[in-house]
Amino acid sequence: MQATEPKFFKEMTVGEAMQVHPEAGLVFSSYHLGGCSHCSINEVETIEQVCQGYGVEVEVLVDSLNNLFSDNEE
Repeated sequence: MQATEPKFFKEMTVGEAMQVHPEAGLVFSSYHLGGCSHCSINEVETIEQVCQGYGVEVEVLVDSLNNLFSDNEE
């Protein structure tokens, strides 16, 4: 079985990530990113920039985003 290439990368913008998968916003919200007015995130910032700004480990968030695809492929 061939490994699936990751769809999300730390260098992509939040806006791009939201277009890759319809549930990406839920993943950001689960890390308390963009879920409410005082923790809104800018869609032109990269995933890495948002993580640095809020103290979230970028690789953990990117892995969570990419897991959106692994659920559908099993």
